[in-house]
Amino acid sequence: MESAAASAAAPVRPSGGRAGQSLLRGLPLLPSLLLLAVFLAGPILYCVYDAFTDAQLTGAAETHFVGLDNFTRAFGDPDFLNALWLTLVFVVGSAVVGQNTLGLSLAVMAEKATRPVRSLVNGVVIAAWVLPEVVAGYLMYAFFYQQGSLNDVLGMLGLPRQNWLYTLPILAVCLANVWRGTAFSMMVYSAALNEVPRELVEAAEMDGAGVWHRLWHVTLPVIRRSIMTNLMLITLQTLSVFGLIYAMTRGGPGNKSQTLPVFMYQQAFQNSLIGYGTAIALVLLVVGALFSVVYLKLLKVEED
Repeated sequence: MESAAASAAAPVRPSGGRAGQSLLRGLPLLPSLLLLAVFLAGPILYCVYDAFTDAQLTGAAETHFVGLDNFTRAFGDPDFLNALWLTLVFVVGSAVVGQNTLGLSLAVMAEKATRPVRSLVNGVVIAAWVLPEVVAGYLMYAFFYQQGSLNDVLGMLGLPRQNWLYTLPILAVCLANVWRGTAFSMMVYSAALNEVPRELVEAAEMDGAGVWHRLWHVTLPVIRRSIMTNLMLITLQTLSVFGLIYAMTRGGPGNKSQTLPVFMYQQAFQNSLIGYGTAIALVLLVVGALFSVVYLKLLKVEED
């Protein structure tokens, strides 16, 4: 009798109580979701639609759906294929090899350096990173220009001068991007090296392992997640570099330093081919997605 009375006195909860509570908790997020939908998802979807049309800035008053014509035109265009190849060279040379390797080297050396030396190196490297992209591009233009600082130094050393921005423009912009972006990799690896257990390093030292052996067999395996994360971030960042290259060479001479962002800008805003330029932007997005998938797969293999 008592249990029956207690059950009768217990409050009856509606079956949809939990769903209602979850809905109420999600209401504060609704304005943010609406803003993301309007200002992020909306423009992205509109750009995807534009990539399948013949939209132009000037000329034709009407826009027509052309299907895959823009993509077919792109992969049949030697200038696009050249830009795609130079983009891969730029990313691998300046990010995967340049920024990643130099950032790791600086982080390892800074860990062993005295505090004043470490502060000086960090200040110089980070100063290049915080500069606006266009300012960094102008400084690198002044450095590599035929009458610039680099040739002045070479002349003082009795070495031959060279017009770097004309003969080796893709190398010049790669080195400029390494100079500007190394600070990010250095900071990532500095934080990762602080997490390496000291006992592992000390045990390797007691076993007679040298510096390179400890780095390769102890340090790098421990920080492999940071390596993959850093590679993915600097790769995606380098894929979108535009201002640095445009300020230095504008993709020239000819198309010798014309990466996909520069080629996309020229087609969309100089040639007024918005549809074609947007299609190139989607290709660039796919390239970034492929790089990300590769890094995530490698990270998963390392974890397994």
